[in-house]
Amino acid sequence: MANQTQENVKKPSKRLQLAIFVLIVIGGYYGWQYFLNSSTGNNIAAQPQSAGGPPSSGNGPGAGARGRFAMVTPVRVETVQQKDMEVRVPGLGTVTAFNTVGVRSQVSGPVVQIAFTEGQEVKQGDLLFEIDPRPFQIQLQQAQGQQARNAAELANARQDLKRYQTLFKQDSIARQQVDTQAALVKRLEAQAYSDKAVVDEARLNLAYTRVLAPIDGRLGLRNVDVGNLVTANSADALVTITQVKPISVVFSMPEIHLAEVATQYAQGARLEVTLMDRDNRQELATGELASMDNLVDVSTGTIRLKANFSNEDERLFPNQFVNTRLKIRQVPQAMAISTDAIQNSSNGPFLFRVGKDNTAEMVPVKLGVTDGIYTQVLEGVALGEQIITEGVDRLRNGSKIEIIQ
Repeated sequence: MANQTQENVKKPSKRLQLAIFVLIVIGGYYGWQYFLNSSTGNNIAAQPQSAGGPPSSGNGPGAGARGRFAMVTPVRVETVQQKDMEVRVPGLGTVTAFNTVGVRSQVSGPVVQIAFTEGQEVKQGDLLFEIDPRPFQIQLQQAQGQQARNAAELANARQDLKRYQTLFKQDSIARQQVDTQAALVKRLEAQAYSDKAVVDEARLNLAYTRVLAPIDGRLGLRNVDVGNLVTANSADALVTITQVKPISVVFSMPEIHLAEVATQYAQGARLEVTLMDRDNRQELATGELASMDNLVDVSTGTIRLKANFSNEDERLFPNQFVNTRLKIRQVPQAMAISTDAIQNSSNGPFLFRVGKDNTAEMVPVKLGVTDGIYTQVLEGVALGEQIITEGVDRLRNGSKIEIIQ
């Protein structure tokens, strides 16, 4: 009985211990949450003070704008200047060979000699290939032999005609015999013309066994080797020659400039074309407009033009992509600024100039021509004023600025 009473006393004590443990865990969790919330609240309350002003400075409308204008923005500036400006129309072009010729054989036969190296520069008339000439030499000899035989017959017939004419005057032979001999002489004379043509053709075919360069230029890769049998006028060229000095560039121009360019071109004016590399950074060459297409591409609204370049340094290569700048006129003593300074909005172009107390002043402007680097300003600024060229994306009207030299 005493043991049972002790067991009943022990059981409540275990439950009590468990309950105390649970309460401790719960209390610790809520205590930790309270600590975190208190820390976060302190940080939030401290933020307006760390911004450099009293708590009331961060409240109310316009507080963000006051913060922006109070911040000083570093900028670079330049002075509005007068300079001669060139109106250039940009475009995209492709370098094309001035002339391209696929060299083919005009007679058939095996190749016995190749007289060039691939990529070599050649002059017109240089020997490129030689085809076996022996069959054509034999044909020429046969034609010359036939010509000589017919020439002998013609000489004999002419002598006979002279004798017959003398005998006819002496009334020794009939008129018909004289006429027959005269007809024979005419037939042999016609045969002489035919024999000469056969000999000339045989001599020409013999000359065709030496394949010569038809133009000056640079050779490509050959398509035949010594010993290959070539066919006259085959579709496949033996080698290709491209003329790259001079060289041409075909490019497109927007239709809006067509009237001005066409008028100057018709008057014989020299229109300068400058070539830039693919990245539009390095100038490659300067040439002259050579010709214009006779229609406008309705799908793109552009017209194709061709310009020629001397290419003495061979910096231009056929099928090379280039950027073009066609000079159409020059504006003397234009009021110019850097194109980078110009911004655009729904109300039109504007820029920032340096105002009083080192502030940025937003000014609407009216623009004229541009060459890509500089732009003509017609209205809005005056000569000698300083305009902001770098840092404009961070500015507003009235922003404080610091000029960096």
